[in-house]
Amino acid sequence: MSIAFCLCLMEGILIFSPEGSLFCSCSHKVKVRLRWTAQTLALVAATLGLAFIVSSKNRSELPHFTSWHSVLGLLTLLATCGQVLCGLCLRFPQLLRISSVSRLRLYHTAYGLIVYLLATFTVVLGIYSDWFQAQIKGVVWYFCLGLPFCPALAIVNQITRTRLPKKRQHV
Repeated sequence: MSIAFCLCLMEGILIFSPEGSLFCSCSHKVKVRLRWTAQTLALVAATLGLAFIVSSKNRSELPHFTSWHSVLGLLTLLATCGQVLCGLCLRFPQLLRISSVSRLRLYHTAYGLIVYLLATFTVVLGIYSDWFQAQIKGVVWYFCLGLPFCPALAIVNQITRTRLPKKRQHV
């Protein structure tokens, strides 16, 4: 589920990027719908993942939320829900009487970057878990450790280059 969450979240963020999306040639209207679909699938995957983990912990009678990975994962899920609410405000600003859509869009962008970075660090903490280290060893473990940072760097680069305001240079 975490792979589905990360892939849907990543594509949802990169969908408007001219060089980083699988859907470059689609119209803006189609991209908006695809983004909503990807972000909804990410939220569903995260929620299902949480439900499976809670169920598994209940069956094995183990305590819940005792690791940094689990706490950060829950925080990431809550932040994702907040991001969805922010996106809904952007989708229907007239219903909510939002006057500064451009400022809300900037907050939504910055908050989305934070959510993605939270997800990345949640995955990295999962790689440090005892279970994962028992499954994957040696050089492959280091490869798995570095892998989540590649798309994170691409997303940080894309968002900072295209979405966040440029610094004004004084002449």
